[in-house]
Amino acid sequence: MKQLYITLFLLFYTVAYSKQNCNIYKWENNTECYKACRLYGKGGSQGSRSSQKNYDRVIELCPTYDDAYWAKAIPYLKRGDFINWRIMMDKAVELAPEKHLGYRGWCRYQFLKDYEGAIEDIEKLESLVNYDIGFCQNSDYHLNIAKALCYKGMGDSEKALEIIEQHLMTTEYPIGLYDYLHLGVLYLEKGDYSKAITALNAQIKENDLLADNYYYLGLAYKGLGRMMDYEKNIKKALEMYLNDYGRYDPYSTPMDKIFLEDIKREDKEMELG
Repeated sequence: MKQLYITLFLLFYTVAYSKQNCNIYKWENNTECYKACRLYGKGGSQGSRSSQKNYDRVIELCPTYDDAYWAKAIPYLKRGDFINWRIMMDKAVELAPEKHLGYRGWCRYQFLKDYEGAIEDIEKLESLVNYDIGFCQNSDYHLNIAKALCYKGMGDSEKALEIIEQHLMTTEYPIGLYDYLHLGVLYLEKGDYSKAITALNAQIKENDLLADNYYYLGLAYKGLGRMMDYEKNIKKALEMYLNDYGRYDPYSTPMDKIFLEDIKREDKEMELG
């Protein structure tokens, strides 16, 4: 069911961002926007000069063509030029908020750590639609979970915990790749080690190929004084990390990501006994 839900969402997302049915403009006798629609996507690879010039031409022909602003914004984001990204992205949101608010909100979280701005965008989207607001751009997180992580980033772990717990109790939502990991870490930071263990074991059931699961599970067992389980899981985390089973994002450091130094510190502490 989870895979079907995500597949359907991504299909909808792909269709929403793919080239429009240009005949819509033809039926409206909007010749310039019809030309722009036919031109959209024909300018070469993303981020290339020809591609960006092509989007400029699309916008010149049809200033209300929101996808051209969105597509033109992406290379700026990936290059770290957030000022120009924001100019283009804000225009796309202005023209089609239901289509672009979720994307802008996710990017404000992922790239800029603009937690307040991300929450504002996600909640605005929630207020505009009467359907599930869906997942982030790369499908790893539902936007509800992204909102929870924003609250955690702002230091409000209780609010983050409340949102994730509520989201996971809503049966129509599928479990994301890292939902229970973040839930487990929140419990761990709160000192509720038993709940942390339950959540992290649920995460392992959903996504076992993650060193982070075992690292945090080890810390939870350590909190309960179960040292054999602590040592076993830290060693498992080290083994998995060395075999490239760690979290990776080419553009930013994911929240609650662990590093080799974290595991080695715990491993050294075990040796010192």
